[in-house]
Amino acid sequence: MSTPPFLKLPVCASAVRLATSRGSFASFVAEPAGPVRGTALLVPGFTGSKEDFIALLEPLADRGYRTVAVDQRGQYETGGADDPAGYAIEELALDLLALSAALGTGTPLHLLGHSFGGQVSRQAVLTADRRGGALPWRSLTLLSTGPGAIDPNEAARTKLLIDALGGMSLEEIWQLLQQLDQGKPKPSPEIGEFLHRRWVANRPEALITMGGHLVSAPDLVAELAAVELPKQVVSGEQDYAWPVPEQIAMADRLGVRHTTVPGALHSPNAEQPGATAVVLADFWDLTE
Repeated sequence: MSTPPFLKLPVCASAVRLATSRGSFASFVAEPAGPVRGTALLVPGFTGSKEDFIALLEPLADRGYRTVAVDQRGQYETGGADDPAGYAIEELALDLLALSAALGTGTPLHLLGHSFGGQVSRQAVLTADRRGGALPWRSLTLLSTGPGAIDPNEAARTKLLIDALGGMSLEEIWQLLQQLDQGKPKPSPEIGEFLHRRWVANRPEALITMGGHLVSAPDLVAELAAVELPKQVVSGEQDYAWPVPEQIAMADRLGVRHTTVPGALHSPNAEQPGATAVVLADFWDLTE
């Protein structure tokens, strides 16, 4: 899971619930002090939340981008229902379409998905394209996301989690994970308490359904390549979920550039937020 470097919102940002046609979503919204060049919708990955992007809010706002980070349905403070079908990737993609419609501010809207959030974002683009008409986004960024299922080693761990969720509570799984992580570096008490609180607030049905997608996701790169929309692929130097060479190959198949964020692994947004913000804003500037 991504670990945010801090939790205090910058002065430019606030915590809000965004109302959409598909319900409300817990969000952080950061507003530029000057003219708004565009809006960025940031979508977290499996076991993640809006806090994964907290360190991007201020630097992106400083570049003129209204920045909106959300908890997806079933994640942390957004919540969700008991029905696992509500967390299918097609349903989560419809949530992004509803969020995008709600953010219609008259400025260009840029979509970014991290990890599993990248595959949800991809599905949203494909869904909107099949509907016809103009897409609601000016660009798509796939951050630490792969073309299909996750790496086999990570898939094996995810399958174990799915099995555990069938018979254990989230609190019981958390305690087991802490035992398995003994000897590893620990976050600060404040961050550790947040990670615990976020984990037990997730909907188990969402974790099971999202995890099931990750271990069996189809390769839809060719379909995405056919959609006329500026795109980029961004990764760290190494990635446990999708090896970086796989992400580079995906960018080649999409016919777009791949950018490596130095010093980052699976979560450049949290590990190297300053450098990541520059990569994102530079790309968005070029799409104007």
